[in-house]
Amino acid sequence: MKQTLYLVDVFSLMFQVFHAIPPMTSPDGRPTNAVFGFSRDLMNLIQQKAPTHIVCAMDLPGEAKRNDIYPEYKANRDAMPDDLRPQIPLIVNVIEGMNVPAVGMPGWEADDVIATLVRWGLEADMDVVIVSTDKDARQLLGPRVRMFNCRKNEFFDEKSLDEKWGIRADQVVDFQSLVGDSVDNVPGVPLVGPKKAQALLEKWNDLETVLAHADEAPGKKLRENLKVYADQARISRELVLLRNDLELDFDIADAVVAEPNAEVMVELFGSLGFRRFREEMQTIINRSLPEAALIQRTAKEITSDGQLADLIAKMSTVDAVGLHPETRDSGQHASDVTGLAVVFDDENSYHIPFDSKPFRRKIIQQLADVFAADDGPALVSHNIKRTLWILSHLEDDIAFTATPGVDPMLADYLLEAGGRGHDLQTLSQRYLQRDLVPPKKNESRQKTMFETDSGDSAAYVKRETESAWDIAGIARTQLEENNLWELYEKLEAPLITVLHEMESRGIKVDVEELQRQSKHATGALDAITAEIHSIAGREFNIDSPKQLREVLFDELKLPVIKKTKTGPSTNVEVLEKLAEEHELPAKIMEQRQLTKLKGTYLDALPKLVNPKTGRIHATFQQAIAATGRLTSTDPNLQNIPIRTEEGKQVRKAFIPGEPGWKLVCADYSQIELRVLAHFCEDPALMAAFNDGIDIHTAVAAQVYDVNKDEVDSNMRRVAKAVNFGVIYGQTPWGLAAALKIDKDDAAEFIEDYFEKYANVETFLNQVLEQTVESGYARTILNRRRPITGIRKTTGHQRNMPERTAINTVIQGSAADLIKQAMINIQNRLKRENHSGRMLLQIHDELVFEVPEADADGLVDLVREEMVNAFDLAVPLVVDASIADNWLDAK
Repeated sequence: MKQTLYLVDVFSLMFQVFHAIPPMTSPDGRPTNAVFGFSRDLMNLIQQKAPTHIVCAMDLPGEAKRNDIYPEYKANRDAMPDDLRPQIPLIVNVIEGMNVPAVGMPGWEADDVIATLVRWGLEADMDVVIVSTDKDARQLLGPRVRMFNCRKNEFFDEKSLDEKWGIRADQVVDFQSLVGDSVDNVPGVPLVGPKKAQALLEKWNDLETVLAHADEAPGKKLRENLKVYADQARISRELVLLRNDLELDFDIADAVVAEPNAEVMVELFGSLGFRRFREEMQTIINRSLPEAALIQRTAKEITSDGQLADLIAKMSTVDAVGLHPETRDSGQHASDVTGLAVVFDDENSYHIPFDSKPFRRKIIQQLADVFAADDGPALVSHNIKRTLWILSHLEDDIAFTATPGVDPMLADYLLEAGGRGHDLQTLSQRYLQRDLVPPKKNESRQKTMFETDSGDSAAYVKRETESAWDIAGIARTQLEENNLWELYEKLEAPLITVLHEMESRGIKVDVEELQRQSKHATGALDAITAEIHSIAGREFNIDSPKQLREVLFDELKLPVIKKTKTGPSTNVEVLEKLAEEHELPAKIMEQRQLTKLKGTYLDALPKLVNPKTGRIHATFQQAIAATGRLTSTDPNLQNIPIRTEEGKQVRKAFIPGEPGWKLVCADYSQIELRVLAHFCEDPALMAAFNDGIDIHTAVAAQVYDVNKDEVDSNMRRVAKAVNFGVIYGQTPWGLAAALKIDKDDAAEFIEDYFEKYANVETFLNQVLEQTVESGYARTILNRRRPITGIRKTTGHQRNMPERTAINTVIQGSAADLIKQAMINIQNRLKRENHSGRMLLQIHDELVFEVPEADADGLVDLVREEMVNAFDLAVPLVVDASIADNWLDAK
């Protein structure tokens, strides 16, 4: 087999993925987008391209040799982004864990290392692929040397070079010597661009011959520059020419592709939150795990009334039962249920197939009776809320309730807040070193204890149930050891039932109102489109980035704010800046907002209405947001836009589900700032809340040193932005951009803020110090999130881990508070047999439906429970209203 050597330019690839992938953070708050992209590309190269040899070429610290030739070499390079620098050691860890050699040489660049390794590879009769988009590497192309672009998944060879630059590989150095390189500050020859350089080399072949024939070059200025800047071109050639004779302390035989160190990579990818990559590494480990390591349970089928009666009797005597539905639909609210799996000890597991409807009904009724008993067992299941939904919807007239026991998904979420891998497959690998992927039917392998004659589906669901049960036991111990059991037992577990009832109830939607708004939006979009074309002076496809770039930058000559690999950017940040100079970008943003509103909500929501109930049954996820906030999905009702009039109108379609009923909305007022005041105990901040003064007005008066009645709307606007931004480390640049004010004014306001509210800064610094000391940021109920990367000295400008730590403490505590309020409200509604029903939670807001006669009483009940959910150092204030729809109630 032909040997192929892949040479990865680490920094080239690192910068590519850093700019290509949106910001990401690890569970402990570190920036990880570059690590994620690099890991993905490196693993893909090894798996998909199947090289026999691979090396990562590194730039090492130290003075570059080329600076001896030209001190200004690379002098124009921007400083490395703050969120990229801490990712470099992690990328090195990935390289080492993948057992890929990393080679570098002080004083020389990775390109020189690559050039040397290319020579070594060719001498060893290998084909060579350079993984880089660096133009300097094009000089190394040859019949057996290609480049590879991971972003485009394309190879670049000698033919590509001829099509791109119209030159040969041996002319690349001379070409770049003439053209120069602004990125590396290679001077080149003024007025010589790629086309002129190509023409000169086509005629005279190489740099020295071009310079020797300078008098024959076309154009007076070109002739003059070729003579005046001849030595500068020669210096440029020295800078561009790659060295292929470095004495590297490396043997090419060590570049043979090897198996990764899977144990190390499982731990590394787990700490970074790269779930899929971690699973791939765990699968490598699982191949060598003996089946004997698993608990050996006897699998039993329950197919008769007698067997069912015996099982129910046993379940009635235990404290907890593991239960998992066997479904063909893996969705959140799966409905095609073909059986159940049960486990409650280390000896047996049970499969109950739904062979007939009468037998299914008997099973559900008897299970419901067992779990509903005062001394009934707790329900253990992965994603208990989903299990409750499925079991409570199998028989419409049988109410299925259960006390939630340990949910491995939620337990792991509390243990690994910020992690992305709480699914059962990942947890099974992490806690049990057990792979849940079901065997292929025709796969030749030894039958496991889970594979019975009942079929693959039954075998798999029993395996899931046993795994969830075993993980639950381990996870509970870890919760207790980490002082998290009370948070689970008192808050997260009771909330499961509250959310299940909310999801089952759903919220009524006026489909005709949404259709009316959609029709109106269609007309508005037609009008905006016509207006955009009129302003542009011609028709074009507004949704085409290419055509939009042509209009904005080629025809209207608007300044290019930001570039992407395909050309000038037209994202929302760019359009916002361009809108200050021209009316068209503002109209483009308006068109985009309305298009998204129509597609995401006006047209999509009616399709999500349950035809039986006339309601939307959104899912409230407990195990996604690292701060502890709930997340709404299918649909995401938390993202309905409220800053535009059209967006607000969507809420008008959400109505009470019964005639003569009303909606009640209750919203915490400035909850995060009140949490901040509670923690920092700043006298001025607390006084404003205790006296019932508008906090933004109070802050403006303090910072501007005026009386409260002298604060104008602009002062309050600035104070509001600072209140919500500065505590999370917003920079003067960020504040200035948000408020469209001078940066120096923004910086002065931030300094004045922390001077007037000194306890705020003290508290924020304490949060960072405590996080460094313990490794975790913690909320008011001890919810924790691992954070690393906090600096010893920070000032007022925070990096991502510092912002994450502060956000976790403040926003996470607010999330704890409203969760507690929800539990208290639900308990009181049941205790008092109140007619009110909780429907939605949208961060700091709760939505209810209630008969009109009971609405005022519900407002009083809800306000009392929300205000008294926690005992804070400042009063909690709840704004509540009653109306016929969500818009009017809000």
